Amino acid sequence: MGLFISSLIFISLRFNTNFTELPHYSNTYLFSTVFIDSPSTSHYISTSLSGTYSGNCGMNIAVFASGRGSNFQAILNAIDSGFLPVRITALISNRSDAGALEIARTHDIPTSHLSQKMFQKEDALAEAVLNVLSKQRTELIVLAGYLKKIPVQVVRRFRNRIINIHPALLPSFGGPGMYGHFVHEAVIASGVKVSGATVHLVDEEYDRGSIVMQKTVEILPNDTPDSLAAKVLKIEHEIFPLAVKAFVEGKIKIEGKKAWIMS
Repeated sequence: MGLFISSLIFISLRFNTNFTELPHYSNTYLFSTVFIDSPSTSHYISTSLSGTYSGNCGMNIAVFASGRGSNFQAILNAIDSGFLPVRITALISNRSDAGALEIARTHDIPTSHLSQKMFQKEDALAEAVLNVLSKQRTELIVLAGYLKKIPVQVVRRFRNRIINIHPALLPSFGGPGMYGHFVHEAVIASGVKVSGATVHLVDEEYDRGSIVMQKTVEILPNDTPDSLAAKVLKIEHEIFPLAVKAFVEGKIKIEGKKAWIMS
């Protein structure tokens, strides 16, 4: 029987700003969410700007998601428990059939379906996304299973204020096409002995932003991509609320190309 490995790792990696440039939210907590809406126009654009889902503080968070919304639900659970008293003011998805949609509707969270297919140029998509974020006074973007690259204009406007979770230990097994089952298949095929989840800041490149937090799981000889995915998803749900909370509390320190969580 192999040695079970399960440890939180706080890693200092690349970052391009000073710690003083980050907003500090004392005595507040944060979370991540994701949602979408069904198309309501011939261009398949659907946006609802009414309603919020909030805790006891005024920080506004937008969540981006493409899938079923399990990380989104984990964040909502953390809010409901009192661990993350924040306000979710916007959910943006590139898919009108994402499972997170029903979760968002249940909590009366504003939703927007925005996809590059609706626009001829990336600039137009970026403008539409920024318009939603501006109307909802967004302070932090949380990517919870969002499978599309964030437009450069959005990254620059929200520099060091976009957090993503990835189902592997970056910088390995990241980049274009490395998501979901593809990640776990590649991990198993490589023969590595551990995998895990990574929370990182988002920059202009896929999965290259500064790493904030990681947690590992052991890969057993009989593990399959499906069994590994289940183990990794469990720790994603554990560390994502912790990482967002650290951000909102001002505990993510950035100096030059390094980022880490202060105790």
